[in-house]
Amino acid sequence: MNYRHVADNVSWLPGELSRVWSVEAKVQLQATGKPVKVSLAIPSTQAGFELLREYTASPGFGLNYSVRNGGRRAEWAVREARGKQSLYYRVDMLAKPDLNILAMPPQQQALPRIPEPYARVATQLLAAAHQSSADPLSLALALIKQFDTQHQQAQLLYQHASRTQWMLDLLLQGRVAVRRVQALVLEDGRRRQELRDYLQVFTGQDYFLIDPLTGQQAATENLLLWQYRDDSLLDVTGGHRSNVSFSIIEQELPAARLMPLEEGNLLSFSLYSLPLEEQALFKSILLIPVGVLVVVLLRVLVGLRTSGTFMPVLIAMAFMQTSLLTGLIGFILIVATGLYIRAYLSRLNLLLVARISAVIIMVIGIISVFAIVAFQLGLSEGMKVTFFPMIILAWTIERMSLLWEEEGATEVLKQGGGSLLVAVLAYLAMDSSLVRHITFNFLGVQLVLMAVVLLLGSYTGYRLLELRRFKPLRVSSN
Repeated sequence: MNYRHVADNVSWLPGELSRVWSVEAKVQLQATGKPVKVSLAIPSTQAGFELLREYTASPGFGLNYSVRNGGRRAEWAVREARGKQSLYYRVDMLAKPDLNILAMPPQQQALPRIPEPYARVATQLLAAAHQSSADPLSLALALIKQFDTQHQQAQLLYQHASRTQWMLDLLLQGRVAVRRVQALVLEDGRRRQELRDYLQVFTGQDYFLIDPLTGQQAATENLLLWQYRDDSLLDVTGGHRSNVSFSIIEQELPAARLMPLEEGNLLSFSLYSLPLEEQALFKSILLIPVGVLVVVLLRVLVGLRTSGTFMPVLIAMAFMQTSLLTGLIGFILIVATGLYIRAYLSRLNLLLVARISAVIIMVIGIISVFAIVAFQLGLSEGMKVTFFPMIILAWTIERMSLLWEEEGATEVLKQGGGSLLVAVLAYLAMDSSLVRHITFNFLGVQLVLMAVVLLLGSYTGYRLLELRRFKPLRVSSN
């Protein structure tokens, strides 16, 4: 660990280094045995982000970089390919909030031709929006509002094209300098992400990014424009069923060493050499030993009882996906509802395997219902309950149900409350930016955690909660 700090200049603390976003695009396609050409739009230095370096991995394919319609593209080609093919493109973007680059507005485009009866409805919506606007930006926002309020007219238009395409066409009809762009929301540790459509509305020397679905202006701090030059994202010839997905990792590198580590140095290897999808996975996996240590401390030294040994760690991992408050409410509602339904299943005298299978199906149904209800009520956070491990929830409900029948409700509350307390404390430890930085950049910390666990494993003294037994002695001595 100290070698990584001294030799590779990796800081002990997060936030002391330059912020670099590594984004990996993974292109997959099914080749048909013919010559294959793949062309992917790729980003360049833009406002807020400076391109540091880029890599590709494409065994058997030739690679060439080109410029088309003002935008950069990576182009792969091979004489013959058959079966599933995977091509990788990775770019490192240095976050520079003070970097301002003038964006070029789109070239003059021909006005789209809209057939009847859609033209009449579209003209009415555009006219109404035009009356309640004063500039290109307010016109775009007013038009989105028209789509939200005029439901019948909007549904008719959606039969012909998507909402984003209608927004683009109508703004062009209104003589607004606008283009459709695709951007990536930068969030550390995300895998299999897709680009989002935005409308780039120009107002003189400046531009605004608008989400055509919500009508909200997008914050550009963590938004990387990937395809923004009036061109397609991915072109494939000689293959079918093509798609592209993105993985994102946030790195912190010394300002003096914004270059890759030297190859051939065994002690300088790190997880940064892996593909980004695997890096994002390891960012979560390497936090599990921290949660395990919290469980060991609370069970061995404090004496808290939990429902399952390491179930709280899995619940804490789910909390990291849902947020703490949403996770707590979702967990309590799901388990409480599951216990009620499980009480009915106990009357059927089912075999263990069949009963557990029924509980699993029941948990999936409960989560689905909660997600639908949350969506209908406009509670977007409530839909995140799908991140809970369903098998673990099923076993938790089964164990608590049996415990209720054998020991009573008091014991269920003790173990359930203990599990939630341990899960919350494990979440707080694992969600720390310092812990994330240390566990990912210093693999040796895993050995330190193992050493602490082994030391705690030999502890044979009293637990803190057991000391209550000696309270009568203290009273009698007084």
